[in-house]
Amino acid sequence: MSRIDKAIEKAAQLRDVTPLPVAPPKVEPSVRVEPPRRGRMERLLEVEPLPVDNPFLVASGKALPAVAEEYKKLKSMVIRLTKGKQFKNSLVVTSTVAAEGKSLTALNLATTLAQEYDHTVLLVDADLRKPSIHKLLGLQPQVGLVHCLKGDASLEDALVKTGIGKLVVLPAGGVVSDPVELLSSNRMKQIIKELKARYPERYVIIDTPPVLPFAEAQVLASQADGVLFVIREGCAKASHVKEALETVKGVNLLGVVYNDSSVRQKKGSYYYY
Repeated sequence: MSRIDKAIEKAAQLRDVTPLPVAPPKVEPSVRVEPPRRGRMERLLEVEPLPVDNPFLVASGKALPAVAEEYKKLKSMVIRLTKGKQFKNSLVVTSTVAAEGKSLTALNLATTLAQEYDHTVLLVDADLRKPSIHKLLGLQPQVGLVHCLKGDASLEDALVKTGIGKLVVLPAGGVVSDPVELLSSNRMKQIIKELKARYPERYVIIDTPPVLPFAEAQVLASQADGVLFVIREGCAKASHVKEALETVKGVNLLGVVYNDSSVRQKKGSYYYY
């Protein structure tokens, strides 16, 4: 058989073969595109700001420019001291004795930090003897830290969005007769751990009672990443300050805030910060 005959025969055989079934073209399932979810920071900024009217608070807009500038310096220093390989995001603010301005310092620092784009801030009023954060902000909270510690409320129920930058407040919730027992409990340790870990970009600032009269600051300082010590000019004796600093020895003391200091300017006038 010639090559031509073989080719003709092969072509005839190919015509007689039943063609293989062709798979239908794949139809891609329709994809429903979800709208981008708003971030937590955006939701915090949507809250109407509290009408703060206290001239000692940076958030009121009535504080002296020199005062606001000092808190910006403090904020920058705190960020520098807490950023590193591990973010030290929980800070205790305390003092030697009462009336040194620790709560005011804690709130102003928290407010200034909350203006930062990269951070949310949670301010915890852990002064269960004489809470003042809610008073400074003009709040009348129904629940707070006390209720969370006793199991009467969840953290979500107690947190207050202030609308002041990205600042959230956990108010004290009331005065109790056994603050040391509550703040040294396992429940408090769990709360601090949860507050520190829930949002990695968050600063947790804890306002506590003064060191010398009470033990709560020592208890909470051992659970936090650092301590800021507030000393008001002319308030506590130097020997008392030294004694107070000794009581928190062994914790990470970030530094001392010298409060209400008189500073002589070149023109001879005085101002306070």
